[in-house]
Amino acid sequence: MRFEIDCFPALREALLKIIAEIGDLPEGVVFDCKLVIDELVSNVLQHGGGRAFLAVERTDGIRISVRGENGFRPPEQSVLSPADAERGRGLYLVDALVSSRTYSEEEGITVIIRD
Repeated sequence: MRFEIDCFPALREALLKIIAEIGDLPEGVVFDCKLVIDELVSNVLQHGGGRAFLAVERTDGIRISVRGENGFRPPEQSVLSPADAERGRGLYLVDALVSSRTYSEEEGITVIIRD
């Protein structure tokens, strides 16, 4: 499944379609996918040029790729932000939930969630 997302309502619509497709997976896996997609796409919408390209496919898990228009590249290592910070936890949460996270110019950020 592929989506071009340029606003948060479009992200919500994409999530509904993805959930319909993967809804037969365990509830925890579906929740993890929703959280990871929301965090990655939100980051790209904020920092990646205003438009995100999202691809989701079922393989031996769920493979999620997100890239922006401007080649936004997240830090290789995520860090937990201070408790009083208003931002900075998204990538840390993503890394806690996924089996792997990579980056390439073609696909952007790619993560695998095992089911």
